[in-house]
Amino acid sequence: MAKDKTAFDFEFTSLKGKPMPLSAYAGKPVIIVNTASKCGFTPQYKGLEEVWQRHKTDGLVVLGVPSNDFAGQEPGTSMEIEQFCEINFGVDFPLTEKVHVKGAEAHPLFTWIGEQGGFLAKPRWNFYKYLIGRDGKLKDWFASVTAPDSTKFERAVERLLKS
Repeated sequence: MAKDKTAFDFEFTSLKGKPMPLSAYAGKPVIIVNTASKCGFTPQYKGLEEVWQRHKTDGLVVLGVPSNDFAGQEPGTSMEIEQFCEINFGVDFPLTEKVHVKGAEAHPLFTWIGEQGGFLAKPRWNFYKYLIGRDGKLKDWFASVTAPDSTKFERAVERLLKS
């Protein structure tokens, strides 16, 4: 059954408390990233914002999904997360409310990602990056150590945009 689903079948709530159905992005390439404000990888917000600014006219969507699942590195409220991201990194791309990305309480999208990408695709730290094709299928994923401004990631984004 989960094999028939796509990323566009899931829904989040935005940081502002509004429904955020991923079906709104159907037909667009999407990068989904589990984020945290107090992590060694937090500066990746800057690179993600640059990817968003460079490719949003191509239809690319970058979606940040804050989570406090790893070492309590996202303790803030929705308002605190939004202000932190905007003030420190100029984040303009959409952000969801804080959710769980692992374990029994994981948001269903992250359970689906694990089913699609296999055990290693499940987020094991903050700033895992998931590339979703225009068809809603998981095309690629990158662990925290792959920066958004790396050649490897940029090539994957270019492939995503062309697919």
